[in-house]
Amino acid sequence: MSFENDESLKKKIKALIVFRALFITLFFGSSFFFRGSEQLLQTRSLYYLIGSFYVVTLIYALLLERIRNLVLFAYAQLILDVISAILLIYVTGGVESWLSFTLVLIIIASSIVLNKKAGFVIATMSSISYGILVNLQLYDVLPFSSKGVLKEQGYLYKLFMHIIFFYLTAYLSGYLSSRLEKTVQELEKTDLDLRNLELFNKEVIESLPSGLFTVDMSGVVLLFNHAAERITGMKRDSVIGRKIDGVMPFFQFPFSEGRREEIIPVDGIQKIIGITISPLKGVAQAPKGFIAVFQDLTQIKKLEDEIKKKEKLAAIGELSSNIAHEIRNPLASLKGSIEMLKEDSVSANYKERLMDIALKEMERLNHIITDFLTYSRPTLPVFQTFDIRELLDETIELLRTIDYQKGNISFKKTYSSPLLVYADPQKMQQVFWNLGLNAIEAMPEGGELAINAAHTNDFITITFQDSGHGIDGKDIGKVFYPFFTTKEHGTGLGLAIAYRIIDEHKGRIWVKSNSGIGTSFEIILPATYEKA
Repeated sequence: MSFENDESLKKKIKALIVFRALFITLFFGSSFFFRGSEQLLQTRSLYYLIGSFYVVTLIYALLLERIRNLVLFAYAQLILDVISAILLIYVTGGVESWLSFTLVLIIIASSIVLNKKAGFVIATMSSISYGILVNLQLYDVLPFSSKGVLKEQGYLYKLFMHIIFFYLTAYLSGYLSSRLEKTVQELEKTDLDLRNLELFNKEVIESLPSGLFTVDMSGVVLLFNHAAERITGMKRDSVIGRKIDGVMPFFQFPFSEGRREEIIPVDGIQKIIGITISPLKGVAQAPKGFIAVFQDLTQIKKLEDEIKKKEKLAAIGELSSNIAHEIRNPLASLKGSIEMLKEDSVSANYKERLMDIALKEMERLNHIITDFLTYSRPTLPVFQTFDIRELLDETIELLRTIDYQKGNISFKKTYSSPLLVYADPQKMQQVFWNLGLNAIEAMPEGGELAINAAHTNDFITITFQDSGHGIDGKDIGKVFYPFFTTKEHGTGLGLAIAYRIIDEHKGRIWVKSNSGIGTSFEIILPATYEKA
């Protein structure tokens, strides 16, 4: 027989001693009160017996702390209890005594204090002891005989029924005791697991680098971790149990779910925090409050600002370099042409050619400056509601007039209707023109330009798809950079201007391309449902 520990068995033995003392006291009091009853025989002997029970119980209590083998000690008590019960039955009438139930109580106690096996051991001892008592009375060995009341079959029947009750009690009490013991062990294990889980959760929450707090439905703070103390400068003792907006006004209650950034004062320093608020729900998904997780973004924001400044300076440097490069080429041609004209050492026909070159380069310079000003100082868009199909048709007609390919370019358009947008038509036409012109220049030997426009959910999608030479994979990520171009005479501002215009209209533009197959530009704009 194994037990969880000696303390558990010691508690059970203590309970057995206390129960025995209470039972003896109750029996003694009742026997004294009903001392005139004919059912209680040999009253003086009964009192001596009860007194001896008290003495033995006191001895048990004194020995409990000194005994090391508690199992043997428990068995000794239970065996003595069986003997005491048999004596009690004897002095109260023997087989006629109604106190035989005390043996049943002892069997139940043995199953509870020890185990199922002990219950059967005590049941066997009780059966044997009670059988001896019955036989001694039956054959007149004991002074009290019931021959005049019970016949021999009555004795045997009573003995048989008592033995059946003893073993049945041992089985039932043992079964219930074992089940109770298993249940207690499972509950203790579950309790230990819950305590460990609670400790683990607490350790995890306290180890989080992010601040975390929870509030109930009225805004009272329930939990406030160490990182929250560090970020806010507030001690949890001064926060827990109070309304969140009462101790920290920058956390306004009631909360709105989602993520946002807040500025909070901490020791005279303005901290930027990113906070995410979510509903706190119970096991049944019933709302219990809110949980907030937040981080100190102050240093990150400073680093982001520094990076943006550096990127801006780098972009200015790169832009200046590209402008200088774009301007230097036509200036070099102008300088050469003018120097030759100044020397007056060329023929009249060549002079005219030089003048044409100079005028052409001047026009190229003007075009570069115009595009640059358009990109760097864009005018505010003038929004109005119109059907984008009309603007696309106008753009296609303008593209048809280009004499680059002498009719080798075919146009294919696919529209759904209606396609209403709220935009600046002049700026949008500039975008379409740049995309269409790039597509035509990408097909020097001719090809097809497909222009598709469709309504998708709450957006208008416009696609320019050409069958040209495509864009190299290493260049596709740079096509919207200012002054990036692979053309011999391009400024590299057309697509940069298109990107900026689409961004002004809260839209998006993407490019997909496979070298040698073709390029696709896709524009997504918010749709509208009202016509001005």
